[in-house]
Amino acid sequence: MQDHQNLPIDIQTSKLLDWLVDRRHCSLKWQVQVRTVREKIAVAIQDMPENEEIKRLLAGSYIHYFHCLRIVEILKGTEASTKNIFGRYSSQRMKDWQEIVSLYEKDNTYLAELASLLVRNISYEVPSLKKQIGKCQQLQQEYSRKEEEYQLAAAEMRERFYSSCKQYGITGDNVRRELLALVKDLPSQLDEIGAGAGGLLEAINLYQACVQFVCESSTEQVVPLLRHMQIRGNTTIYEWRRGVKPTSVERPEMEEAKESIEPEAIDWGDFGAESVSVPETVDYGISIEEASEEIDWGISLESNVQENGTTGLDEGDRSAADTAQIVVLDAGSEVPEGIARGPDALSLLETPETRNQFIDELMELEIFLSQRIVETSEEADILSVSQFQLAPPILQDQTKEKLEAMVAALQDLIGRMTSLRMQHLFMILASPRYVDRVTELLHQKLKQADLLLLKKDLMIQKRQEALEEQAALEPKLDLLVQKTKELQKLIEADVSKRYSGRPVNLMGASL
Repeated sequence: MQDHQNLPIDIQTSKLLDWLVDRRHCSLKWQVQVRTVREKIAVAIQDMPENEEIKRLLAGSYIHYFHCLRIVEILKGTEASTKNIFGRYSSQRMKDWQEIVSLYEKDNTYLAELASLLVRNISYEVPSLKKQIGKCQQLQQEYSRKEEEYQLAAAEMRERFYSSCKQYGITGDNVRRELLALVKDLPSQLDEIGAGAGGLLEAINLYQACVQFVCESSTEQVVPLLRHMQIRGNTTIYEWRRGVKPTSVERPEMEEAKESIEPEAIDWGDFGAESVSVPETVDYGISIEEASEEIDWGISLESNVQENGTTGLDEGDRSAADTAQIVVLDAGSEVPEGIARGPDALSLLETPETRNQFIDELMELEIFLSQRIVETSEEADILSVSQFQLAPPILQDQTKEKLEAMVAALQDLIGRMTSLRMQHLFMILASPRYVDRVTELLHQKLKQADLLLLKKDLMIQKRQEALEEQAALEPKLDLLVQKTKELQKLIEADVSKRYSGRPVNLMGASL
């Protein structure tokens, strides 16, 4: 008998309510009774005495049977003055709560409600809070990862910006002003490249000799522009066309015009009301922001006003002496002899047409020398050797090493002329709109970097919000777990009394 009393009663928590109903501890219609009790509790709590313990019992927790018992005990002290000679209380508060306790105890309704509350806490409420906390932790990790990604992406975008600025040869502090300032050094750089053509005499003579030897009837001079620059350097277009140096060069005052125009005042990209107009009929390959009235760009169809005040296009009205002092440009304007003005005042490497011709002739000469290197390497080719037995000494005396040195010099000039930085300089020289496009493109990189930093800050904010939400949920979870454990002990103790004190274990109630 003693062994039987010590046998524990194990009940699966998820089936606790069914177990109580099956063993007739609770009625099958307990829910109807519970609704009646809850309605009375809602009315009774509206009129409660000032008591700290009652406030704690009613604050934020589900009021169940054992709470009601404790309230009745407290009211026995606060309502003692209402007790009559028969031991009954005339206080309505006491009557209400005693009635609630009685309704709870009818058919053990309180036990069914406690079992239902325990199952709900274990199966739904506690897992839900744990899931929310887990989601908060996951969000914090996700936001931390994105924060790091945005930080790295912003740094990479800024690195791209400075790398692009380095390609343009600027620092990036003031992109527009630095881009415009680049062209100030361009003439001196082009003069250095033009001076570098002075060392190509042997290569040019070799090419000319080969052409005359292979094409005996040919009297054409090869690479004429290179010949000119090899002797005279990067001269003006005037000197290239006429063969004589001009007595005066009137260049467009581009630098002063650029400095006199504030970038903020003019939007070159839109060509609005304040934009500087550029003639559409003539493209000199450079941008003229502001033209002086004293400069004739060679596009006027009207003749200049003579000293005697007469105007017109009839050459027959001019004297022979006057006509001798006038040169008619291709564009139709007239310029005094010896003065380089307009496009003729530009250097050979500043003008797109002659610049392209210069590069083409360099490549032409390079291809010829590269072919000669291949031919000199094939000494076993009897046909190749016999073909040049009658060639001039300049062709026969060349060695592979000399040819390779010539090719290296040519490649250096080609590389300097076709480098990415030089291409940007030519584009800036040709079009102010290019400056706007490049400026906007570079600023876009900075804007993207700033946007990524804003996103990083947003991730920090969201991570902090998730952390605060987790901090708010964790005390709720701890309190719910504590209340659930207390509820579990109350149910186990109540069931144990019904079975002569046998130990009762609610299984599967791990929290």
